[in-house]
Amino acid sequence: MTDRPDPAATPGRSGILHQVRLFFIALQFFTRLPIPRAVGFHPDWLQQSTRYFPAVGWIVAWATALVYVLAVQFWPQAVAVVLSTAAGIWLTGAFHEDGFADVCDGLGGGATRERALEIMRDSRLGAYGVIGIVLLLATKIVSLNAMLPWQLLAALGMAHPLSRWLATCLIWRLQYVRQEGRAKPMAQHMRTGEFMLATCFAVVPVALCIFLGLMSWQRIVAGVACAALAAAWLARVFVRRLGGYTGDCLGAVQQLSEAAFYLGALASAPGFMEN
Repeated sequence: MTDRPDPAATPGRSGILHQVRLFFIALQFFTRLPIPRAVGFHPDWLQQSTRYFPAVGWIVAWATALVYVLAVQFWPQAVAVVLSTAAGIWLTGAFHEDGFADVCDGLGGGATRERALEIMRDSRLGAYGVIGIVLLLATKIVSLNAMLPWQLLAALGMAHPLSRWLATCLIWRLQYVRQEGRAKPMAQHMRTGEFMLATCFAVVPVALCIFLGLMSWQRIVAGVACAALAAAWLARVFVRRLGGYTGDCLGAVQQLSEAAFYLGALASAPGFMEN
């Protein structure tokens, strides 16, 4: 990162250039992709960038879809799905997967709120974390492999932005429970206008897939419903066990709701689901 510029010298929050800057800040925080040095950095911008978290999902979705399309030309679909998933993990630095594993360890091994938070802060991975992340990745890979190619691409395009939007719901509605942490600068109050903009980035891919007919609306509705239920269940657990959320909780919501979307979109019910 470059030296912090004077905030008074930067464009206002409503300026187009400032919005582009906020998108790049979000991209830098959640991926390995380099951003232009001219973007700069200021702590306030990180909190404002929450509105673009689902837009980062677009980038991840396009990257994983591209790897799949290229890989499936040379190898069976199962191999292409594994390579696509690995590309997504590399692109995000396993940021969300690490959060999911920490939550599994903390909630699985911590009997009290304090102990759960202590375990989640520990960089070491325990049995709950290992088992959880293995099962999660297996679920995502097997589910995607069971889809037809155009369904798989549509699922990637919808699930990545949607799951990140569901994580922003925690920022919008719940309280950040740590006194410090990597996510604390962004975990402040999220205004309704910012949340609605984030919502647009999650809704557009879903509407586009329905319009193009890449997947039946029944499967899309089932996927969205399963993702929302998974996120709502986790949020309820976080409030009951922790009193709010941490940065790891955001990663856990993103990962579980992504997998839940694939499961819902893949589900079959006679007389309801269609290809």
